[in-house]
Amino acid sequence: MAYIHVQETWPSFTWQDQELAASLAHVRHRQGRLIGRMEGLGFSLRSEALLQTLTADVTQSSEIEGEILDKGQVRSSIARRLGMEIAGLVPAERHVEGVVEMMLDATQNYERPLTEDRLLGWHASLFPTGRSGMSKIVVGNWRTDLTGPMQVVSGPIGRERVHFEAPAASRLKNEMHQFLDWLNADKTIDGVIVAGIAHLWFVTIHPFEDGNGRIARAIADLVLARSENSPQRFYSMSSQIRAERNRYYDMLETTQKGSLDITPWLQWFLGCLDRAIDQADETLSAVLAKARFWESVNEHPLNERQRLVLNRLLDGFEGKLTSSKWAKLAKCSQDTASRDIDDLIAKRALTRGPKGGRSTSYELIIPTSGIA
Repeated sequence: MAYIHVQETWPSFTWQDQELAASLAHVRHRQGRLIGRMEGLGFSLRSEALLQTLTADVTQSSEIEGEILDKGQVRSSIARRLGMEIAGLVPAERHVEGVVEMMLDATQNYERPLTEDRLLGWHASLFPTGRSGMSKIVVGNWRTDLTGPMQVVSGPIGRERVHFEAPAASRLKNEMHQFLDWLNADKTIDGVIVAGIAHLWFVTIHPFEDGNGRIARAIADLVLARSENSPQRFYSMSSQIRAERNRYYDMLETTQKGSLDITPWLQWFLGCLDRAIDQADETLSAVLAKARFWESVNEHPLNERQRLVLNRLLDGFEGKLTSSKWAKLAKCSQDTASRDIDDLIAKRALTRGPKGGRSTSYELIIPTSGIA
């Protein structure tokens, strides 16, 4: 199979500006509008939107690779590192801290050059134990071909789909030198196009034994932050790629087996960015709903258990809230959980679901007016 990285003119990518112009102008306009809307919010609301976006970015980027991170740990790790004061902080495991460290370095320090040492540091952060799952891997260094060629696959173990084969390990030093020189050089290319090229180029090289997808998405986030000249992230490309993962891998495979004219890839990348900005509207709606809720209950005294569980509900609690789940979350007895819930019902913060008996569940009452 003649992959793009074995073609004579590799890595001289080309694309058709006229075919990208309308989509590029559209997403650029939407980027600017989104940043403007967020800057119009108060500091606390903007910080909450940033926290939600970064939490989604970290968790969804890992989920694309089949790793499920604890959302509460990710949120707490980000909040601590950014100096945010939020309720219900929980300790984070080493591997969670490592993923967060990489993502925040990419987005908060976007102005710094991306060097080999910085990339190797990101990789070491992703795998603090020197293992990927149960397997020992080369950490903080380029991969070798001792176990065979690097194949980029997706799907469950036993039913993997091979999308393409990466360059041989003997080429990596030169390949990464070219890539990093290009990425750090001054360009006349629009920054969003640079982000799409950088993502594709890095994934094609696939320089590490594991973690290449997450690092490629971190690189794209770094370049997108450069394109906006801001570390404030209010949309998540990783979340959108996760939502359309099959299309993402199809585009990668098609591009790897095509020519060095990567116009179709860049069209998909711009479309994915546009859809990610759509999802940012949902994040903003959730942040405003949360603010309206706390405004509505502010006059009522709440205990720490109630604040803890209400925050969990507002941050996207999965499933139905029952008294037994309340007791588990708040680490209290069933009787105490029932009293806490009854108190919140009386204060118009919670309402009972339609089913009764052991199936009784409870939902938040979110005011429809207030902060907008």
